[in-house]
Amino acid sequence: MLKESQFQAAQAFCRETVPAGDYYIGTVKAGETFRILDLEGNQAADTLFFNAHNPTERYSASDTIREQGNVYLTAGSLLRSTENNIMLEIVADTCGRHDTLGGACATESNTVRYDLEKRCMHACRDSWMLAIAENPHYGLSKRDIGHNINFFMNVPVTQGGGLTFEDGISAPGKYVELRAEMDVIVLISNCPQLNNPCNGYNPTPIEYLVWAAES
Repeated sequence: MLKESQFQAAQAFCRETVPAGDYYIGTVKAGETFRILDLEGNQAADTLFFNAHNPTERYSASDTIREQGNVYLTAGSLLRSTENNIMLEIVADTCGRHDTLGGACATESNTVRYDLEKRCMHACRDSWMLAIAENPHYGLSKRDIGHNINFFMNVPVTQGGGLTFEDGISAPGKYVELRAEMDVIVLISNCPQLNNPCNGYNPTPIEYLVWAAES
């Protein structure tokens, strides 16, 4: 469902550009709203969410899909945790739908899907691991990497129940906005994938903005 935001970029208290292939990690407090903005279009942002006070509670694709009865995410979707608590709500979306089935690229999957020589190419799981290593104060470790959302990524479900990676449905300036229902750690890998069309074979920057809770 398409829904425009009521927030203005000038009022955001945090505004950062995340280069192609880089990561972002930060905490969003309950009531705050953040936006992931696709600056140049056709870019995937692979994102993990954790309870900021207990990172063992994290985003659950299976609980989210079961409760909403839809495999895609868009405005109105409630993102649930492994404890079936509501972590965030998608409150605005100008893209239309987002994937939570396709998982994230890794050196291992690059090898299996594409070619042995692709193993050394950078991948989202590398970005997450680097973020964890460079930011130990968040209390995350390798075993905390689980279900993720691929914002802006187009992963159609085939009639046979399989998944395919198709050309993105986003465009320059499209965004998704989420309001935190608990204090949440946000960990984004701005996907570096070059081997399938999720980034149009050309990874580009995204922008991350946060607004204070409405009083």
